[in-house]
Amino acid sequence: MNVIAHDPYAPADRARAIGVELVSFDEAISTADFISLHMPLTPSTAKLFNDEAFAKVKKGVRIINVARGGVIDEDALVRALDNGTVAQVLSELAPYVILAEKLGRLAIQLVAGGSGIKGVKVVYTSARDPDDLDTRILRAMITKGIIEPISSVFINIVNADYTAKQRGLRISEERIYRDISLETPLGSIQVHLTNVESKFASALSDSGDITVEGRVKDGIPRLTLVGSFSVDVSLEGNVILCRNVDQPGNIGRVGRILGEQNVNISFMSVGRTAPRKQAIMAIGVDEEPDKETLKKIGEIPAIKEFMFLKL
Repeated sequence: MNVIAHDPYAPADRARAIGVELVSFDEAISTADFISLHMPLTPSTAKLFNDEAFAKVKKGVRIINVARGGVIDEDALVRALDNGTVAQVLSELAPYVILAEKLGRLAIQLVAGGSGIKGVKVVYTSARDPDDLDTRILRAMITKGIIEPISSVFINIVNADYTAKQRGLRISEERIYRDISLETPLGSIQVHLTNVESKFASALSDSGDITVEGRVKDGIPRLTLVGSFSVDVSLEGNVILCRNVDQPGNIGRVGRILGEQNVNISFMSVGRTAPRKQAIMAIGVDEEPDKETLKKIGEIPAIKEFMFLKL
């Protein structure tokens, strides 16, 4: 993949260091098969993509707009879509781009030792035809989420795929049809890490695999599955993830410990297979608990394992 970029403020040596060639705006939009927009909405960027700009792009270009909507002239965009100049606009994928990276970041933190990953399988559910939705940007962001926490190399959407290949990380993708609204590009994203040792042992898998799943609800990325346990967790901030025996008092005990240390709880979700059996408890916190606080949580008899996750 050849990556070019236009950024009037980026130093050329920094761009070269991450494998990017800096070019003029006109050269960038006339050469690219995919155009990804990352910029604030200012007087100079308002309606930057207008009829004049669309006249210069390659026919069939795909636009990924993760900037403010005002950088594209919507009337000009409609004309470009109608005449086939633009094949697809991926602004609707913006929350899924965030979800993809968060799922990758979460999955790697569940791996014992944080290394040894060789195989990743990504499963998308959607009601759309595979040709109507390009998932390459999502794959890149999952890769970024997996590699960045365990790498000293700066990882971004541009060099994620290249870095994965350099590390021998194999990523496969599968699309599963689901009868959902066509207005929603994806139903869910699942990330499977294969043949790894999980920090949560049998709570996540008996087969050496780790599975996490997420969805976008009301524009917000949410975690909906950890292993075989259904949860409903906002993928923002910090999360304490506990594997515990499902019994009365667990939530109260954890809440009291956090409250005594002035750690504020933002949300809590419990997933279980059956009453009084094994369960997963996810607790969102606004502050990072100190080691002593986490130790006290781990000393609760019903809690078998726990992790503090940074998302």
